[in-house]
Amino acid sequence: MNWSKVPMRAWFATLGLGCLGLVAVGMELQTLLRLAPCPLCIFQRLLYIVIGIIGLLGFIWPAGRMLWAALAGGLGVFGFGVAGYQTWMQAFPDLAPECSFTDPNAIERLVDWLGMEWPSMFLATGFCTSREWEFLGLSMANWSVVMFAGIVVYAALLFRQKRQA
Repeated sequence: MNWSKVPMRAWFATLGLGCLGLVAVGMELQTLLRLAPCPLCIFQRLLYIVIGIIGLLGFIWPAGRMLWAALAGGLGVFGFGVAGYQTWMQAFPDLAPECSFTDPNAIERLVDWLGMEWPSMFLATGFCTSREWEFLGLSMANWSVVMFAGIVVYAALLFRQKRQA
């Protein structure tokens, strides 16, 4: 298959639906396995939602592809950092300042507010150092590092595309 023939809109739709799909899978795992998401988990969920919306905006208005790709890439880098920090917290729980045990930072305040507004989507009830779920030896935070890295690479490829269609 010649990937250069795929319309730009399809690439953005894939980004948007992929990110929103990650949120859906995460919420389903949370329900089925009775997982308790922490503030950093919820913030990553929010980043996936925002990147998903950006992807759908790129589908609707592909002429602004460089803006949409730059926004998605920037948020992907930020998400990579947040997920990386949570991965470090899980690897070294004795060194990590636990979420919710100190004065709340900006992320925790935002998550608290969102949790009050839409509890089923954004209520944080767990601890950031907890590794409640693992798949192939990686925690949810570890998988999130991989996903955000993929988003950054994907956004960089979208940004570099020469065509506008």
